[in-house]
Amino acid sequence: MGAQPRYLNGVVVGDTDLSARALLDRLMEVEQADGRERPGPGAARTLDLDLIFYGDQRVAEPGLVVPHPRFRERLFVLEPLAELVPDWIDPVSGEAVSALLQRAEQRPS
Repeated sequence: MGAQPRYLNGVVVGDTDLSARALLDRLMEVEQADGRERPGPGAARTLDLDLIFYGDQRVAEPGLVVPHPRFRERLFVLEPLAELVPDWIDPVSGEAVSALLQRAEQRPS
């Protein structure tokens, strides 16, 4: 895969009355309204909204796994997440976000 353009990552923490599925559907609506196209895995995107956590719940449905199955490997998710909620516990591993970040930073790149 070639070099991708620069990008900005961020994290939002909030409360909602939406179910996890309804929240993901809404995130995808926002992407689509912004002109997001899904050419394939790993392709550069103008907007990419992921549902990483849904409180302390675990969700496994077709097209929706929460916590996001690869967030523990991604510094671009863990770094901003640790700035906001370093003590948040991953319901799968039982570890705090700060510990997950520390481990990810120690892995060879």
